[in-house]
Amino acid sequence: MRTRLAAVSLLAAGALVLAGCSAGDSVDLGDSADGASGDLLRAAIGGEPDQLDPHRTSSYFSFEVLENVFDTLVEPDENLEMQPALAESWTVSDDQLTWTFVLREGVTFHDGSDFTAEDVVYSYRRIIDEELSNAWKFSAVTDVTAVDDHTVEITVAQPTPNLLSNLGGFKGMAIVDQENVESGEIQTSPVGTGPFVFDNAVSGDSITLSANEDYWGGAPSVAGVEYSFISEPATALAALRAGEIDWTDVVPDQQVAELAEDEDLELGQSPSNDYWYLALNEAREPWDDVRVRQAISYAIDRDAILQAVSYGTAAPNQLAIPEDSIWYTPYDTYSTDIDKAQELLDEAGFTGGTMEFLATSDYPETITAAQIIASNLEPLGIDVTISQPDFSTWLDEQNTGNFDLLMMGWLGNIDPDDFYYAQHHSEGGSNAQKYSNSDVDSLLDAGRTETDVEARKELYAEAATIIADEASYIYLYNPSVIQVWAPSVTGYEVRADAAVRFRDAALAQENG
Repeated sequence: MRTRLAAVSLLAAGALVLAGCSAGDSVDLGDSADGASGDLLRAAIGGEPDQLDPHRTSSYFSFEVLENVFDTLVEPDENLEMQPALAESWTVSDDQLTWTFVLREGVTFHDGSDFTAEDVVYSYRRIIDEELSNAWKFSAVTDVTAVDDHTVEITVAQPTPNLLSNLGGFKGMAIVDQENVESGEIQTSPVGTGPFVFDNAVSGDSITLSANEDYWGGAPSVAGVEYSFISEPATALAALRAGEIDWTDVVPDQQVAELAEDEDLELGQSPSNDYWYLALNEAREPWDDVRVRQAISYAIDRDAILQAVSYGTAAPNQLAIPEDSIWYTPYDTYSTDIDKAQELLDEAGFTGGTMEFLATSDYPETITAAQIIASNLEPLGIDVTISQPDFSTWLDEQNTGNFDLLMMGWLGNIDPDDFYYAQHHSEGGSNAQKYSNSDVDSLLDAGRTETDVEARKELYAEAATIIADEASYIYLYNPSVIQVWAPSVTGYEVRADAAVRFRDAALAQENG
């Protein structure tokens, strides 16, 4: 699950921890450690990465950093179409079972070692053999072979139209350095081939990257990037207005309209392929009864949730895939209907009880939504208690099935398989709610091998409809990607996949 971990403190210049910044407080970030503050792009993200191993983390905050440290074989462009990266070209056999990738020559890791085909084999075998969170992306892969130093061959058991998006959709599929992994240093001092080199991290404060002058795509224009951790949107915006940071994605949704008119700031906003959802634990009674899950879906007030958490910047959606995608399926079965909800509960023989809502203090929107949902369910005799652990604990609770209802978001989706397989297939690696439907399994399996686009659309439309009908997830909305930066930052663009790439960014003037 690609999610965004949050923190609650910011370390200012020196060693002063400003853990209790109030809205609008100014935050002095000071100069960079290398003294090159004039060329250092200062970015504020909403929380501290849990770790920096791209194969093991599921934190969006980690990927905001790792996007700039690591590369994948291919990568999505601004239209989310796959383009060459560490692989400069590829071919597919006539039977579509063998993919051959020709790698770039002259690429080096940040430690100076050469990048070769063996690094690709090692990276992919690590994910597969250790059954890491993205191993499901290799479910069709039967072998990964280094033909020579600059050629990799991947064989698959059946046609796999989403292989490129699986390999390059996000940096969880990064090519890593074996020595860096086996020494254990990757978790705290990662070595990649990307445009920026990891310099240092100060716990609770910041992470600093420096420009990779030998980057195969050309050296970045900025000397480096300093990430500070600010969880409070008003504080991040105040720091940006004061010239203490150059860029942030910690933006108050309620101020987006105002920011769009502010000539002193640049606002970037894009529809995203992300989605937020609720999930009921089907391993527990009564949530294993589809009628009870449907009742919850009818009882919640989506409009109230949407307004409270996004101030209208998100798009309501009862399925995962947003309307501007070619894979979009219209669906509007559920409306707020408390009578229908009560009717379904009566049919199921459910007369009321308690429900624990697993929210997290690191995502305030989950707490806000939980409060609304608690009010929605009260007339049905359901007493909602809201737990608010930090995100690391939230992950543990989810993974061990210690919840009744949870809320979270999925980010970085591109292919329809990204939206549905891991989450809703009986053997899906992220099916924490324990949903199982043999028809859905068959449809999702077929979608993975179907090469005709229209036929794939039909398969995923049918699967998505069943998933929503049976409330495996109760979908809420697709958020917008919203970021703000100083006018001095040029060459940066907001992306629909929420990937934060600073390699093309430049600073028009020094920041003092």
